[in-house]
Amino acid sequence: MIQKMRIVAALLIVSAIFVATPSFASAALGDRTMQNGNSGQDVKELQDYLMTKGMFPYHTATGYFGNITENAVVAFQESRNLQVDGLAGSETNKAIQVLRRGDIGKQVIHIQSQLQQAGYEGQVDGIYGSGTVAIIEQFQRNKGLAADGIAGPATRRALDQMASPESAAGKEMTVESTAYTADCTGCSGVTKMGIDLEKYPDAKVIAVDPDQIPLGSIVEVEGYGTAIAADIGGDIDHNRIDVFIPSQENALNWGRKDVTVRVIE
Repeated sequence: MIQKMRIVAALLIVSAIFVATPSFASAALGDRTMQNGNSGQDVKELQDYLMTKGMFPYHTATGYFGNITENAVVAFQESRNLQVDGLAGSETNKAIQVLRRGDIGKQVIHIQSQLQQAGYEGQVDGIYGSGTVAIIEQFQRNKGLAADGIAGPATRRALDQMASPESAAGKEMTVESTAYTADCTGCSGVTKMGIDLEKYPDAKVIAVDPDQIPLGSIVEVEGYGTAIAADIGGDIDHNRIDVFIPSQENALNWGRKDVTVRVIE
């Protein structure tokens, strides 16, 4: 009987520990120091930011902190003169959430949609260019902040207080599609968002007009599958997309056809 009571007590203690301890799988970016071997939603968010900075060379955020993510963290730390240790600690997590000119992707879409919702005119294209810099500066002046055009902690807090990000999820359109490969004449094999298609031939990537589908969007393409809008092209405008297919023969077989595209996130 005593032994049974001890077992029950031990189980209650273990249960209490699990209840009191936040789940790493659902942790938000900045809640913990992340390192090689970790996984969870915060790792996925970290990878999204690394992709925004052009530091994450893979084609999707996986939520697993492996060698690719560690190397990307090191590259970011070197670019910002941070301690180079490959760990996503407090200093690195804060720095990576600062958005500025040249950033591309989902995190840029986030603040652009907030600015629109707050009444500021501007494109939601996933590209932090001169237009976004000018609108951020205007927003900062209106809020009494230093008008440097950089979306740092104070600016992002002010945006969060004014507006929640709108989502393009669910947007559906019919587009004309063609296909391309990484080894065509004059091609570098590297997308606008820095994905090396020669290194990652399994990537599901499409080239888009950012005015129609923001760079960094995750989309479902009829007959192709789930892809990331990570590239642009000189003749890709309006309702046109280019799908990446590693084999030149298969790319030619794709031809030119209308497909339905649905934005997932």
